[in-house]
Amino acid sequence: MTRPKTDSPATDFAVALLDEFVRLGVRDVVLGPGSRSQALALAAAEFERLGMLRLRVRIDERVGGFLALGIAIETRTPVLLVTTSGTAVANLHPAVLEAHHSGVPLIVLSGDRPDELRGIGSNQTTEQPGIFGAAVTRTWDVRAPTGEPGERRAAAQLARDAVAAASGPVHLNLSFAEPLSAPLVLESLVVQAPEVKLPEALSSMELPEALPAGLELRTMPGTIVVAGTGAGERAEEVARELGAPLIAEVSSGAHFGPHLVVAYRELLNTANFGDRVARVIVFGHPTLSREVPALIQRPGVETIVVRGASADDYNPGRRVTTFADSVTVTGDPSTDGAWVGRWVSASRALIQPIDHAPDASADPATHAKAELAAVRAPVTRRSLVEAVWRATWPHDRLVLGASRLIREVDRVATGKKIPVHANRGLAGIDGTISTALGIALSSQPASAGTTRVLLGDLALLHDAGALLFGVGEARPRIQVIVGNDNGGTIFDGLEVARSAGPSFDRVLLTPQQVSIEQLAAAYGWSYLRVQNRGELEQALTASTGQTIVEVPLAR
Repeated sequence: MTRPKTDSPATDFAVALLDEFVRLGVRDVVLGPGSRSQALALAAAEFERLGMLRLRVRIDERVGGFLALGIAIETRTPVLLVTTSGTAVANLHPAVLEAHHSGVPLIVLSGDRPDELRGIGSNQTTEQPGIFGAAVTRTWDVRAPTGEPGERRAAAQLARDAVAAASGPVHLNLSFAEPLSAPLVLESLVVQAPEVKLPEALSSMELPEALPAGLELRTMPGTIVVAGTGAGERAEEVARELGAPLIAEVSSGAHFGPHLVVAYRELLNTANFGDRVARVIVFGHPTLSREVPALIQRPGVETIVVRGASADDYNPGRRVTTFADSVTVTGDPSTDGAWVGRWVSASRALIQPIDHAPDASADPATHAKAELAAVRAPVTRRSLVEAVWRATWPHDRLVLGASRLIREVDRVATGKKIPVHANRGLAGIDGTISTALGIALSSQPASAGTTRVLLGDLALLHDAGALLFGVGEARPRIQVIVGNDNGGTIFDGLEVARSAGPSFDRVLLTPQQVSIEQLAAAYGWSYLRVQNRGELEQALTASTGQTIVEVPLAR
């Protein structure tokens, strides 16, 4: 498409680049303010005014990076991430790493100095090409436009190349020279979207069943299916087709169905269960237990890994025997029905919920006392995760932070087909709230649901900047539920807790005394503190807008 020229080659190039991204189906931009990237920022604002792009502005680039990650997870399409030069680009690295290891498409557009200003100590100038190393699929270092003929066509080709390469994050390092922008008023043009073949990782995120035919699996005794983060519904289908128990982590997208085994940790260490496993079929990236990698490394166990979007093939101890892009199943799944039945029955017996309703058959006075006692009972980790799980439905979104709580959910959450997300590519503590906000903004208002974020106090504080909404920025329905046990108590369960001595609390647990209520007030969020299970149930179902729910937990 043709746009009028301005007095700034930087602006003309930025407009041509965004025009082509829009034509290719890209609809979301997240940007941090900055001088060197101003042409991209002002062009993006014009495209938003015309209804051609959705623009989110964040002053903290690390927050913006994870916000873009969340948008890409929910929309399953590439998201543009615009920054200025210098440390701004480096602040994107955590989100780029997570996107790389999770196969999430981000297109980083960083402003940079032209060649003549590099390597001479210019302000805010560093070596930006290659700054993300192997974490990006491809990097382009683009010379500053000067207004020469063909630059618009080159910009459009660059956009096409970036989308084609975006099986994960890619980086366009764009040099801009003075004048860095020009006054810009665009007219709406009809965007004719071409038939564009999305990168394989994108199509597999959305349509795992559409993968090309791959390895043929025959039913056989002693088979189990393991689903880690990113596995998707295909893992549950294969478990049923094989007649096999399904070990599906809570963030796998397969944590449902008649073959689900929730208490897998206990059973993998129990005689006549784990010791009878002969074959393991793995989907996604398992990260929430030690038992699964230990099983795969056990002598005599055959492991087949179905590749997903992750940058690395899952291969504990390098003991995986076969890798496949997809699998098909042949054979009769009912030949060993007792095998899966034993696993499912044993699991259900082990995870009876603790928050069951009082016995309605008791006399009225006894029943009333039992109900009152249940409501007034203190909140434990288990009762917290069970309450959050009960309150969440398919029209909602649940985002789990890297803390003890995601493991607690994984231990006790019964099967339910709901959207659950967690940054498990590198399982970092950072960016949880930002990611959840990206998911919330992209799922609403099409969905009438609420995005709930369940995380620990340190994960909240690590991403506190995500609580800031700029003037005019959209605000989704979101609950940030903080299990506050005053530090990183996940370390209490590791060997270091028994060997570290008196330094343990200071350098590992890192206790904190932040007033979460005052933090919420500073950022303009509603705040609730719950002291018992009754208050927790009310908080999860009654709050709207942007709410922080603090749940004190014992260490």
